[in-house]
Amino acid sequence: MALSKTPTSTMSDQASEAIASALRTLEAEASGVTALAAALQADLGPTFAAAADLIRNAKGRLIITGLGKSGHIGRKIAATFASTGTPAFFVHAAEANHGDLGMITADDIIIALSWSGEQAEMRNLITYAKRFKITLIAMTSDDNSTLAEAADIALTLPKAREACPHNLAPTTSSVMLLALGDALAVALLEGRGFTSLDFSVLHPGGKLGAMLKYARDLMHSGDALPLKPLGTSMSDALVEMTAKRFGCVGITDTKGDLVGIITDGDLRRHMRADLMTAIVDDVMTRTPKTIPPDLLASEMLERINSSKPAVTVLMVAEGRKPVGIVHLHDLLRAGVA
Repeated sequence: MALSKTPTSTMSDQASEAIASALRTLEAEASGVTALAAALQADLGPTFAAAADLIRNAKGRLIITGLGKSGHIGRKIAATFASTGTPAFFVHAAEANHGDLGMITADDIIIALSWSGEQAEMRNLITYAKRFKITLIAMTSDDNSTLAEAADIALTLPKAREACPHNLAPTTSSVMLLALGDALAVALLEGRGFTSLDFSVLHPGGKLGAMLKYARDLMHSGDALPLKPLGTSMSDALVEMTAKRFGCVGITDTKGDLVGIITDGDLRRHMRADLMTAIVDDVMTRTPKTIPPDLLASEMLERINSSKPAVTVLMVAEGRKPVGIVHLHDLLRAGVA
């Protein structure tokens, strides 16, 4: 379909207006997050810490609930908690009134999101929490609202103007709720000592899962390793390099420790008529850099990208013993890069 022809000046004006609008939105939302940070350093801080302590020590799961835009934000917050070591799921506040209250047990903790704190659909959920003595944490902007008054802990966010020019569409308020939820999830992550290994268990798929693999998961080992001992002729070393197809050969001493490496670059730097009759000791780069088997794929990629001169392979060693080799292509196949 052909684009309509619009005068360049008109298009430029429209573009300028759109960019100006976007900047106003970002400024409004940033001011909301700034106000939230200030509140955490004041009255909100103690209640935030108390909420984190309750969730950390809960016997059950964390239930996030909300309606409308707060509900959408709640789904994301629940996913963040679940992926960072806090078992959590989302229950829609309206659906809770039609049987989903059965998903919530007395050992659980509820976080209810509502900017106004006055949704009618929340009332039955509040009643249910009170009846079964389920801890209720409110995230709202009104400390005097029905939700805040009923909650065991009220995380009261500072008032903020929406980015919407009519101050109606949830924009700044949604960002603030999301930011506070993320802050709570990360505080619990750090408090539990949640490690990258824990993270990898919960994120086995996609690029994130690939980035959390370890060298031992991707390396070639055993007979695939290109290795030759000290004293080997360069002609034999070249045969090993060609056969194993990594563009290098590791050199080991009598104890099997890795003491050198010869790469394609070394061959070019030492090119001379008698190169093939020389021994590897005279050509190799000594004390080569190695990586441990438990190095993350993301860190391997960083080392390859930052190496000078450039490298495409990494030797994996336990102490000084070579146990594997990882090529850039292995990282590409795994989906890391």
